[in-house]
Amino acid sequence: MMRESKRRRLEAKGWRVGGVEELLSLSNQESEYIELKLKLAESLRQKRHRRRLGQIGLAKLVGSSQSRVAKMEAADDSVSVDLIIRSLLALGASNPEIGRIIARSHVARP
Repeated sequence: MMRESKRRRLEAKGWRVGGVEELLSLSNQESEYIELKLKLAESLRQKRHRRRLGQIGLAKLVGSSQSRVAKMEAADDSVSVDLIIRSLLALGASNPEIGRIIARSHVARP
C-alpha cells in the first residue's frame, strides 16, 4: 500500500495512481485467483521453513524437483493451485488450515 501523502504528491504532479488490477485489466475473478495462488505459495514456503526442510527435501517428499518447488513458492504460472495444495498436504497441512489460507486470500471488491 502506498502512503496517502505520497499518493497526493504524485496526483498533484499529474500522475494517475491505481492498482495492479486496473493496470493489467484484470477481472475480479482473475485478481482473486492470483491473490489465492500467492497466499497458498507463501504458506507453502512458510510451512516448509517451519518443518526445517530445504526445497530439495520438499521435492523428494512430493516426488518432484527442486526447481519445481521453487516455482511453486513463486506462484509461477506453470504451477497449478492443485499442486501447491497437494504439497501443503504433504507437509502436514490440514483441510481447515488450507481453508483458513483461502479465506485470508479473499479481498473484498466493490
